[in-house]
Amino acid sequence: MMEELNFIARWGHLLFGITWIGMLYYFNFVQGGYFKNASPEGLSDAKAKLAPSALWWFRWGAMFTFITGLYLLHTISASLKFNEYIIVGATLGTLMFLNVWIIIWPAQQIALGMKSGDGPAAGAKALLASRTNTLFSAPMAYFMLASAHKAQMPTEGLSNGLWAALAIVILLEVNAIFGKQGPLASVAGVVHMSLLLTAALAGVLYFL
Repeated sequence: MMEELNFIARWGHLLFGITWIGMLYYFNFVQGGYFKNASPEGLSDAKAKLAPSALWWFRWGAMFTFITGLYLLHTISASLKFNEYIIVGATLGTLMFLNVWIIIWPAQQIALGMKSGDGPAAGAKALLASRTNTLFSAPMAYFMLASAHKAQMPTEGLSNGLWAALAIVILLEVNAIFGKQGPLASVAGVVHMSLLLTAALAGVLYFL
């Protein structure tokens, strides 16, 4: 019975994750470009009808991915699959979830006119957090998958590589809250930086 429940949780985690990250990529790779080139009428209609619906799927996909992920972390915490790779992956996923509910969704409500406030400033804030989530998405997926195939938690404690990897992730999250887009401003830039971050974090964890 427990094995079946764990399998269903993994299945749900995958389905909810596909929904969440799929919508994240839609916002960054498709909708953003359309908003820049749409006619005033098309833009107004999309902001009133399309974007709120997409954001519903986006934020609740994130919520249930996070909930099922917490359950899975609990079930593997005493198993051989709990290692430093899953710690990095879970940290990235948790920050992405928090960005959705604490930064992106509240800011988007203002940017779309659903709540009063400084629309352009809120839109810029939501965009930076969204681009940061896109930046985190490739390494998050890599470390989640790698956790089942990599060495186990060292008996002497957490490695320097893990601390270094987590420090890099935290610095990038601080930039998501207080910084600027920089190379994340373009779609190509965020894709390239996401792949580079994956390689950098994997290298830090492996060599340090």
